[in-house]
Amino acid sequence: MHICYAIAFLMLSSIEILILSLIQGISEFLPVSSVAHLVLISKYYEFNNQNLLIDICLHLGSLIAIIFYFRKDLFHFAQNKNFLIKILTATIPIIPVGYILYQTGLINHLRSLEIIGWMSLVFGILLYISDRSKILKKINTDFTNKSAIFIGLFQVLALIPGVSRSGITITAGRMLGFNRFDSAKISFFLSIPTLAAASILGIHNILKEESTELNFLAIIAVIFSFIVSYFTIALFLNFIKKFSLNLFIIYRIALSLIILMVVYL
Repeated sequence: MHICYAIAFLMLSSIEILILSLIQGISEFLPVSSVAHLVLISKYYEFNNQNLLIDICLHLGSLIAIIFYFRKDLFHFAQNKNFLIKILTATIPIIPVGYILYQTGLINHLRSLEIIGWMSLVFGILLYISDRSKILKKINTDFTNKSAIFIGLFQVLALIPGVSRSGITITAGRMLGFNRFDSAKISFFLSIPTLAAASILGIHNILKEESTELNFLAIIAVIFSFIVSYFTIALFLNFIKKFSLNLFIIYRIALSLIILMVVYL
């Protein structure tokens, strides 16, 4: 009987991890807000297995996926460090702002359904406007330090729940005149130091907790997150080669309206 309960618990926990992996893997790289989905789902269902260790493993899975997917590009960057320096430059603005928001607790005041709903709506519309920009630049020749700083400053806005890191960086790229594919690649490259920093910070915090230990569910979280993230990256890049971002914009606006209805009705 105890074995049956253990198996049932493990299956239920694995399903929860799979749901969290889907949210992390899909919303991390698509121009939709992961926070919006987590907050909305958490309003009606409480995840029993969402803790610091699982969060780190989910981020780690996404990090491994994007490194593996772009391994050839990253190998090229190792030989030509100019692009790598630009990516790191674009990451700099978010670090001090993020540190201040989290250390002062201001970030917690922004995690309301009302703010998330409005941010998702406003920046969804901004994504629509930017996606109408003319294609004037290419990543190989026109991604300068100024471009990196511009996109990096926009990425700071992703600290506001509901904005979407992927969405705002793609928006900035399209504003500068990069095509959808190049804008998405820049966004994905920017996610590497961001995910790495989140993982390192999380591991640092975990080391302070005596009761936290690596377990089977943590391993499952890394594997699920890796699989979902990898296929999300591949499918999204293939999709935007042929189509506009309208599908994601419509979904994002619809989700924001649902959230605002929950808030005001």
